[in-house]
Amino acid sequence: MTILVFGHNGQVATELRRQGGAGVTALGRDAADLRDPAACAEVVAQTGAHAVINAAAYTAVDQAEQEEPLAHAINAEAPGAMARACADLGLPFLHVSTDYVFDGSGTAPWPEDAPTAPLNAYGRTKLAGEAAVRAAGGNALILRTSWVVSAHGTNFVKTMLRLSQARDHLRIVADQVGGPTPAADIAATLLKTAHAMADGHPGGTYHYGGTPEVSWADFARAIFKATGRTVKVDDIPTSAYPTPAARPLNSRLDCRKLQADFGIAPPDWQRGLHDILTELGEI
Repeated sequence: MTILVFGHNGQVATELRRQGGAGVTALGRDAADLRDPAACAEVVAQTGAHAVINAAAYTAVDQAEQEEPLAHAINAEAPGAMARACADLGLPFLHVSTDYVFDGSGTAPWPEDAPTAPLNAYGRTKLAGEAAVRAAGGNALILRTSWVVSAHGTNFVKTMLRLSQARDHLRIVADQVGGPTPAADIAATLLKTAHAMADGHPGGTYHYGGTPEVSWADFARAIFKATGRTVKVDDIPTSAYPTPAARPLNSRLDCRKLQADFGIAPPDWQRGLHDILTELGEI
């Protein structure tokens, strides 16, 4: 089975290339610019792949507050165009989305059918992308995930390691709670579900987030403990760390549907963290 992937150097796309090997053709911006949805659709129309995965996105959450039209083109219009092209060819289309489509209220994990109410421009554009994918009418799977981490790209693990090189005392938000999700596990899930869809699974909307739940502050403590770094972490509320884009406090995702339909359990972020730190040479 061959799979066409939009995205090349991002966290999930990198892992798809690693795990998919010769069966994956991953497209960087030079081959498929998501700012040009029509061009993305044309790439799909010409592909001989058996499935298409969109692992590319505009992910600069704060910058999106100033660039929402650009974020909308990349996160909504381009996936919609890809999905329509896949529908025309009868190809499975898989699209990565986010917990940011929810408002982060409460403390219960979000099920797939919970009301959506994004707090920021990034969340709005990702939600619009979901709607465009569904409206295409093909066999599509939307995978909402959260707090993506890996040994490459920009993410919380690498930021904490960088900051701890120069500082032994950090103030980190403790009232945002979710599940760090290793990009390697997301890629494995996308590949498994793509094969299932090629065999006739109807797709749908699914959640996939790491377990157990943890705050950013406690996640940082786990990083420092695993690497033997002596860094004092002070818990602070989100209100003490203002950002241009509001963040949801509750990023917990209910992943039971994915496990029931595909047999894929939520990933253990502690195991994933160990693998990431090992790859980075930190342990």
